[in-house]
Amino acid sequence: MLFRSSLLAVAALIAVPAAAQQAPVETRQVGTARLENVPEIPQDIRDAVQRYQNYREARFQDWLPDGSMLITTRFGSTLQVHHVPAPGAARRQLTYYGEPVGGAKVVPGKNRFVLTRDTGGDEWFQLFVRDLDGVGQPLTEPVTRNQSPVFAKDGSLLVWSRATKGSPDYAIMAADPADPKSRRMVWQGTGAVGPQDISADKATVLLGKGISNRENQLMLLDMASGKVTPLDWSLKARARFEDPRFIDGGKAIVAITNAGSDFRRLVRIDTATGQMTQLSDRVNWDVESYDLSPDGRTLTYTINEDGYSRVLLSSLTTPGAVSSPALPRGVVTALAFSPDGGKLAVGLTNATTAGDVWDVDLGSGKVTRWTQSEAGEIDAARLSEPTLIRFKSFDGLSVPAFVYRPKNAAPDAKLPVIIDIHGGPEAQTRPSWNPGAQYFADILGAVVILPNVRGSDGYGTKYLNLDNGPLREDSVKDIGALIDWAGAQPGMDARRIAVYGQSYGGYMSLASMTFYSDKLVGGVERYGISDFISFMANTEAYRRDNRRAEYGDERDPKMRAVFERIAPLKNVGRITKPMLVMQGANDPRVPQSESDQVVAALRSNGVETWYVLYADEGHGFLKKANNDLRREVETVFLKKLFAQ
Repeated sequence: MLFRSSLLAVAALIAVPAAAQQAPVETRQVGTARLENVPEIPQDIRDAVQRYQNYREARFQDWLPDGSMLITTRFGSTLQVHHVPAPGAARRQLTYYGEPVGGAKVVPGKNRFVLTRDTGGDEWFQLFVRDLDGVGQPLTEPVTRNQSPVFAKDGSLLVWSRATKGSPDYAIMAADPADPKSRRMVWQGTGAVGPQDISADKATVLLGKGISNRENQLMLLDMASGKVTPLDWSLKARARFEDPRFIDGGKAIVAITNAGSDFRRLVRIDTATGQMTQLSDRVNWDVESYDLSPDGRTLTYTINEDGYSRVLLSSLTTPGAVSSPALPRGVVTALAFSPDGGKLAVGLTNATTAGDVWDVDLGSGKVTRWTQSEAGEIDAARLSEPTLIRFKSFDGLSVPAFVYRPKNAAPDAKLPVIIDIHGGPEAQTRPSWNPGAQYFADILGAVVILPNVRGSDGYGTKYLNLDNGPLREDSVKDIGALIDWAGAQPGMDARRIAVYGQSYGGYMSLASMTFYSDKLVGGVERYGISDFISFMANTEAYRRDNRRAEYGDERDPKMRAVFERIAPLKNVGRITKPMLVMQGANDPRVPQSESDQVVAALRSNGVETWYVLYADEGHGFLKKANNDLRREVETVFLKKLFAQ
């Protein structure tokens, strides 16, 4: 058995009387992390983690005017911007920040780009402009949140949205990227507003206002007067309009929308009347991304087919002319035409590849790989290709899930199970690179199941809305059905099932532990909601209305009563098995208080609880050393659970 000596050593740690579990908390510091009740990490576990944590991935960011690319990849601790001059050419690192770069966009027609970066994961994003050589110049003010940068086609105007501390409202800002001092406020909005596109004459900005993850509204901002005109048809639709862009001189808009359909389609919308014409194939799957060629004649888009991406190319001048390039099967992460319109960049990842960039030559159809990211010391022969399964929930709903099985498990083995629940909740587990699932399958010999419970994206609007408001716990019941399904499978051990999740998945892990502690050996949750009422009070102001639209409004007495009933913190007495909790101190979404309070409550009930708090992380652990430590602690904890 792998790591047999370490397994016995850590298993002994859990076999202590219940009274001892209420002893003073044992605390130690590792780097920026405070570890509570976490034992020392055996060296063989550290070594195993490194084999899976030293991979790199290339994320496409943008084309440069000469047909070269900007990507982000990690050399050291964090993702930084690199220049790739040609397919297979050496990457040249351009930025060297201690903090990760969130993204980069090229100033049209220039060898300059604007990058996004925060500090310690606080999500108060700052914009910087820089050349391919030199130092970035700040475009934005400290202690503000800046996002959604959009350029005019000639590169002389940049528009973005800005929020300030304590306010839920965004302003629309503008500047000439060549002159950071030209920054000015164009319009002070209310709510989550942001620019989507700029008209060819730079007179009008198309704005989007987020109502929830299921609905947004479109408006037109006159740059000269600062006047905003709502597009009434978008208000009435009560739908999503994603990535809207002007076409036909502003007479029409192209967007992805679920208006009038259960699934998201790519449509042309008459700006004045709202009349829609479908541009994408008529299939019962969501369109997830698209791009228009610079001359406006060619359209590319991706369809999310049961989690896998299919790329399509379509002519806007020749209806019905649709082709699909021969790309590897996986999940598309980026899609962009080159400045001359001759090539299409495709970012792609799958279950056995961390992520690289390809291009498609529009003339010949030839597919060329630009980057070859390193897998580190991972043995590719041990990587698992997930199986897509479906199980029946309590009410007969068919729920999809991806299952990773250890490659070298004995045919008659009864394996432990980890149920890994995604965040969001409007997200989707897909067959993209998942080093955690691969690691747990290989090193722990566990079956890893990643469900897309009701409320997940990718399966239509009706499915997305099945957990809204007071229906929240129906998705938890999906996990109960999955626990029963797994326990009935011949290769899975019903006595060794753990739940695991981050963010909203952290809430799901906590809630599942309150419902099904008798069927579980324990749970792992990272920065999860423990009480919706305290979460709403403490999450950043710019997020609050959006979250109320999904979870429900705590100011409504009826909804508040639901929150009081379903909060894991209020039901923590039903959790009887060990838990591991992890948190970033700078998290603006699910603040540290959510983890602190559930850890205190669990310990007061005598439940063994490990806690890891990172001083320099936010909503997610983006620095490599922190992420390595996270995986090490998870390994020791889960091995203990499965050894009982």
